[in-house]
Amino acid sequence: MFFIKLLSMSGTACDDKGNNGQINDFHGRIISCIYHNFYIITHRTQDFSAINMLNPYQIGEIMTQSSKRPEWLKVRAPTSKSYKNIKGMLAGLNLVTVCQEAICPNIEECWGGGTATFMLMGDTCTRACRFCAVKTGNPKGVLDAEEPSKVGYAISQMELDYVVLTSVDRDDLEDLGAEHFAKTIEVIKENKPSMIVEVLTPDFNARPELIERVIKANPDVFAHNIETVESLTPRVRDRRSTYRQSLNTLWTAKQIKPSQYTKTSIMLGLGEKDEEVQQALEDLRKVKCDVVTFGQYLAPTNRHKKYLPIVEYVTPEKFKYWEEVANKMGFLYVASGPLVRSSYRAGEYFMKGVIEKDRAAEEAAKPKFPTL
Repeated sequence: MFFIKLLSMSGTACDDKGNNGQINDFHGRIISCIYHNFYIITHRTQDFSAINMLNPYQIGEIMTQSSKRPEWLKVRAPTSKSYKNIKGMLAGLNLVTVCQEAICPNIEECWGGGTATFMLMGDTCTRACRFCAVKTGNPKGVLDAEEPSKVGYAISQMELDYVVLTSVDRDDLEDLGAEHFAKTIEVIKENKPSMIVEVLTPDFNARPELIERVIKANPDVFAHNIETVESLTPRVRDRRSTYRQSLNTLWTAKQIKPSQYTKTSIMLGLGEKDEEVQQALEDLRKVKCDVVTFGQYLAPTNRHKKYLPIVEYVTPEKFKYWEEVANKMGFLYVASGPLVRSSYRAGEYFMKGVIEKDRAAEEAAKPKFPTL
């Protein structure tokens, strides 16, 4: 005997008596079956009566469909020489990349092409967002003061031209890690001025003085992720990481330096509605965010599947739709696809071109003095 807990997205029972449209929509919104109890879960309202209107064949079909990952989400295990070289160097320098900690599906593409995202301030986060594979705990103020130098060395050795710096949340530090971010940027710029540096930061509790310290270190791109739509934020993210606070972080960066490129990312497949995604995009334009990326939420472990299940595998066509919508709204760049992540190589290529063009314009605008 097994138990099925059914939570309907709409709160309305679906039947199999001529209401195929509702059944198909219902199938599309079913999450995965978890362990031997076969829980079928969504996030909205509880509707136990709906289970009585599904016959055993339909239940079996839902279970089969929900447990399979679509072909467009399947990737090969990383094997390239460049990937292995970077992995070995990182281990030797005791450095942590978000590529590893977040179990990123694009690690072969990025590392194989010589791009890497470094995670600063250790591998233990003080916040507990349900989508994230990084471990949670209290580092108790422990911080590697030599990390900025080590990161700068690693970058010079790997011959990168675009690097992304991110970090765990460090609520245990008085400045939440802002000074550490800034010093790392400064060391990189000193060692390799041509390096394009993108920072993917925590929200710093939207404190202007902390955001300003990072901005003054002159990152080329300032990124902070809203992660999901407003209604889902309390369930998806740590209670201290609010939707409005994230918007304020992006807005503050622009207020401090209007020419600063800002960027954010949204996960799809968590049960968000189209109108909620549309509203999120409008909110981002209001705070003058320049770049937005869309990617499929993929539970990194079985534990994550239990506490934050995948509601839907969003199709490539739907990702294309949101790319077109965001482009029409005036975003400088949009990357949208099932395997796109906030630090995505295609987006980095685009920003590299934009930033290099800006640098060339600045150089051309400098006064030229005749050589004597």
